[in-house]
Amino acid sequence: MNDLTDVDPALAAAVLEIEGHVADSGWDQPARLYALVDTTRLLDREPTLAASTGLGDQPVAGSLTPVEQDQLPPDRPLESVLEQISWPDGVSGCAAVVERLVLPPDVDDIPADRAEAEQFAREHPDRQEVRIIAGATRAGATYCALRLRAHDDAQSVVTGTDLVPGLLELLTTTLENDDVQMEDER
Repeated sequence: MNDLTDVDPALAAAVLEIEGHVADSGWDQPARLYALVDTTRLLDREPTLAASTGLGDQPVAGSLTPVEQDQLPPDRPLESVLEQISWPDGVSGCAAVVERLVLPPDVDDIPADRAEAEQFAREHPDRQEVRIIAGATRAGATYCALRLRAHDDAQSVVTGTDLVPGLLELLTTTLENDDVQMEDER
C-alpha cells in the first residue's frame, strides 16, 4: 500500500483527469501520450485558453494541465516510442495511457517470444483487460490509475504511486534530458 504522504496532489489530479477523459471514449483505444504543464505558466502564455477551457482566471497554484500529443505510431509499442522521446524544459511531467492484457501472477508458462506471448495472453481464459494511466514529473513524483474492463466504473479505479514500475521508469527517463525536443518519428 502506498503512503498517502508520497502522493503529489497535482500529478494525481492530472492522472485522474486523463483517466476520466479516456474512460469517456470507451475501450479499444490507441496508446496516448500527454505533456503535463504547469497551469499557471500555460495560462500566462495562452491567456485566451482559460476562457475556452473553463480553467478560470485563478488556477490552483502548482496544478498541472494535461496536453494530449499527436497520435502515436500505431505500428510501434508505446514502450519503444517512449525510448525515443525527450521533453523540453517547459514540460513539468508526462503521462501515458495504454491498454494491456494481464494474466494472474501464477501463470508461468508464458512463451518468451513477444508475438507468441501476446497470442498466449489473448487466448488465456483468466486474462483481464486493463487500461493504465501512468504519470511522472521532473520532481520525481509518480502516479498511476488502473481500470479493469471487467470492472468498468469510476469507483473501481485502482490508484497508487508505483503500480506500473517499468512504465513509470520509461516516463521518468523521457524527462531527464531538457536539451532535446520531443521527436516525431512519423
